[in-house]
Amino acid sequence: MTDPFDLFDDWYAEARQSEINDSNAMALATADERGRPSVRMVLLKGHGPDGFIFYTNFEGRKAGELLDNPHAALLFHWKSLRRQVRIEGPVGRVDDATADAYFATRSRDSQLGAWASDQSRPLASRDLFMARYEEAATRFEGGPVPRPPHWSGFRVKPQRIEFWQDREHRLHERHLFTRHGEDWDEGMLYP
Repeated sequence: MTDPFDLFDDWYAEARQSEINDSNAMALATADERGRPSVRMVLLKGHGPDGFIFYTNFEGRKAGELLDNPHAALLFHWKSLRRQVRIEGPVGRVDDATADAYFATRSRDSQLGAWASDQSRPLASRDLFMARYEEAATRFEGGPVPRPPHWSGFRVKPQRIEFWQDREHRLHERHLFTRHGEDWDEGMLYP
């Protein structure tokens, strides 16, 4: 049987070589407590058998939806390879040490932006946001920028992973992996 994480690693390595921009971009679909869906692009920042990780402001809409309804779907679309990978599963917060370690790798400007932004909330003007950014820059001048308490990451633990490969005449190839405990079943789907 194919290991779905090994296959993902192979496809992701190819995408990193062929995609011009953001090979780690993935669509994240969430739903609120009433089941109304929402989708947006986020960036993959870690992955492995324990799941797929992205980071966000926990006071924004996506985090609120994930905290209320901790299930998500991810979609990678690598147009240059004519491939996509769909992932579905429950979502949980990453631990503080993991979030702190990733936050420390971000550019200083991105770190300051995390302090300045009330993500997804109404903004009166760009000038107001830039003033908040400058306030954060002054506050942390001369020292490290700590991770804000409202900023962390989520890990999607896949229960389903589908690998889709475009083929001529719409005779596509689809491989589906479904988790059962710690094991995976592998099958194919009609295009």
